[in-house]
Amino acid sequence: MSKNLSQHLTHPVFKVASEIVTEQGLEAYVIGGYVRDLLLERPSKDIDIVVIGSGLDLAKVCAEKLRVKKVSLFENFGTAQFIYKDLEVEFVGARKESYRSDSRKPIVENGSLKDDQNRRDFTINALALSLHKDNFGDLIDPFGGLKDLEDQILRTPLDPDQTYSDDPLRMMRAIRFATQLDFKIEHKSLVSITKNAERLSIISNERITDELNKIILCPKPSRGFDLLFTTHLLHQFFPEMVALYGVETINGKSHKDNFYHTLEVLDNICETTDNLWLRWAAIMHDIAKPPTKRFDTRVGWTFHGHEDLGARMVPKIFKRLKLPQDAKMKYVEKLVRLHLRPIALVKGFVTDSAVRRLLSEAEDDIDDLMLLCNADITSKNEYKVKKYKENFDLVKQKLLSVEEKDRVRNFQPPVSGQMIMDTFGIGPSQEVGDIKARIKEAILEGEIENEEQEAFAYMLKLGVEMGLETKQQ
Repeated sequence: MSKNLSQHLTHPVFKVASEIVTEQGLEAYVIGGYVRDLLLERPSKDIDIVVIGSGLDLAKVCAEKLRVKKVSLFENFGTAQFIYKDLEVEFVGARKESYRSDSRKPIVENGSLKDDQNRRDFTINALALSLHKDNFGDLIDPFGGLKDLEDQILRTPLDPDQTYSDDPLRMMRAIRFATQLDFKIEHKSLVSITKNAERLSIISNERITDELNKIILCPKPSRGFDLLFTTHLLHQFFPEMVALYGVETINGKSHKDNFYHTLEVLDNICETTDNLWLRWAAIMHDIAKPPTKRFDTRVGWTFHGHEDLGARMVPKIFKRLKLPQDAKMKYVEKLVRLHLRPIALVKGFVTDSAVRRLLSEAEDDIDDLMLLCNADITSKNEYKVKKYKENFDLVKQKLLSVEEKDRVRNFQPPVSGQMIMDTFGIGPSQEVGDIKARIKEAILEGEIENEEQEAFAYMLKLGVEMGLETKQQ
């Protein structure tokens, strides 16, 4: 049964493109993600138009009629794009592709609509709508993509071995779509992904990470990571995370599976934040547990220092995955390093000094750190989780009251280095740094208030101890 969706093609771009192709006797189609999202009733900001002929020419004429001044032309690829109102519109000539085994870059030649649909990654992305006036809005669905949408299944138009071997990035895309749309991947396709997993080596880390970040930004990314793990794709680019998998038992004592614990923490944090880097902190928080794992006959399994080693692992992993090497990386590093500190406060007696130190080190990221630590409370024992979370709320209250009283978040000691040098008549030196550090320590320990008068008096006392004389003497 043919399906017509012309009532949905109301955007001016479709009307103008239809007039031009009808007038010039061309064939052109809306294809791919826009059609898929239209049928799924999801918002879409990108329109892909494939034309049997020159995509560049159609783009130029469309832009002229729509009064779009800037058109980006990519003549080597036969594509053109422009932004009109709220949409990015891309035009491409229908093409046929063939691949070499060592590259995902295809050898391209002009082709028919069928050739163009054959080269698509999934049947649900091969759906096309005609723009010609005679059959405007007619759905062209050679692979049963509409039924796959209804059945919520991801299938490749051609044999999956060919589709994935030609462009191995499609394996990452399969898992990304399955996670985003909550679809199943066809069994034959899953088997093929596992078989072709090592082909991912010809894909750049930038492209892999781009897909990975889209998975991480899904409402429930654990589904994607579970698929990446079971198909062995994760093993190709993130072995440190793979190493978290598994449970070891000695003398009847077992530790938890840190891979699945990490996925639970990740899903927990996703309920409270869309911040990609806070989600990365959840992924990385226990990353150093495998290299720090030890068995102690008295206490069982330990992972001493995994927070410090984990923080040191962050820059290396970020560099390899082509993730930012800037403040975002430092933020993840800091949260990994500090992620046990609030938990330690929950377990023990909470002193003002310990809270001040945490506020001083976490600075403006304290709220995110608390979100991470709250997400890290996982157990099959519901009573234990409830008790932990109640204690955690007490720590949060303590943080608020200490911060209000002592103002130590982002604080600098109220006595500056310049003030120390002017008072004692000395230049930049070790003594200046020592005095500043000891004033800060005294404030954090609660020995003096975080205000200038007390800090100045304490500075004078330290000066006497160090044999320094004030300029007035």
